Amino acid sequence: MPDLDGTDLRILDILQQDASQAVAAIAERVHLSTNACWHRIKRLEDAGIIQKRVALLDAARVGAGLTIFVLVRAAEHSQAWFEHFSQTVRAIPSVTEFHRTSGDVDYLLKLQLADVASYDEIYKLLINSIRCAEVRAVFSMEELKRTTAVPLPEPAG
Repeated sequence: MPDLDGTDLRILDILQQDASQAVAAIAERVHLSTNACWHRIKRLEDAGIIQKRVALLDAARVGAGLTIFVLVRAAEHSQAWFEHFSQTVRAIPSVTEFHRTSGDVDYLLKLQLADVASYDEIYKLLINSIRCAEVRAVFSMEELKRTTAVPLPEPAG
């Protein structure tokens, strides 16, 4: 990972808030020339720190307003089981996050769906195609905070 100075951190913070800003506008805010700012952004992209720039959608307005967290306990811990499970989960478009976890639950899936019936279809797919010890769901009643911004360290000095 490259050393990130205060200017890099300010650029990252600005981009996390609104990546559609013109490089010239970002450069002005961080007191750089447009060219110097563009080079810094390019370096951050090349280093994989900036992975991609996307549009964030309102899930409810596009018919996927129900957030469900699915907790899965594996029936076994073999590589073959994991590969089949992973391939199955990654093929489900409504799975927006997929994590391997510690503790009593082996995997956590975050789904964005239209309704409970849509979840039931995914539940049936999971239990019919993968041997699981347990599959539980937690339905979000209200989203109290959501951000895609990664907390950044304070600049040194």
